[in-house]
Amino acid sequence: MPAGKRPEGLAERIYRAVKNDIFTFRLMPGDRFSESEVAERMSASRTPVRQALHWLAHEGYVEVWSRSGWQVRPFDFNYFEELYDFRIVLEREAVKRLCTMPPAACAAHLAALVAFWIDAPRLDDGMAVSREDEGFHSQLVAAAGNSEMARVHVELTEKMRIIRHLDFTREDRVAATYDEHARILQAILGQQTEEAQRILTGHISRSKAVVRKITLHRLQQSRLPPGSS
Repeated sequence: MPAGKRPEGLAERIYRAVKNDIFTFRLMPGDRFSESEVAERMSASRTPVRQALHWLAHEGYVEVWSRSGWQVRPFDFNYFEELYDFRIVLEREAVKRLCTMPPAACAAHLAALVAFWIDAPRLDDGMAVSREDEGFHSQLVAAAGNSEMARVHVELTEKMRIIRHLDFTREDRVAATYDEHARILQAILGQQTEEAQRILTGHISRSKAVVRKITLHRLQQSRLPPGSS
């Protein structure tokens, strides 16, 4: 452990590094590894490594395999599709609440989103758009005014991040996200509840289908021998 560094800080750094390996598929679903391997790579003792891995286990990214061994949680598409379905329920309710607000109040809540998704020049960096997309959906729910809904949605977003960012590796999906977000905002501002919910549901459902296709392709490619195409 580096001199003067608190154990909590080191464990946090290890947690972020391993989580990033999982998100970028450097650690694939089902891969097994030991605490010693992580400790050596991170130049750390096993104590902060174990703490970081227990955090990841609590969030559902890894699971214990043996006494000091761990496994990246195998991919469960049913689990992620249930998360997508739950997200649709939460966001449809948020849209309904926004559409029933006084128009001026609703416009004030959505002003920052309108400025980014409709008025500002479009970004072409997929990862940057991915981060902004998370913010769009989280801000929609937060703007509805129910703090418990917003809290649950943040937790849901975190659980889905491992696969959601894949949606933005395709240029056509980046453009579609801008178009669909603009249409959702315009329908809400026009107090068109059913139309806004319809566009939102289709938007999330299409993302779910694309992400499943890309994830399956990534998993298949990872199992090919080196040099195969």
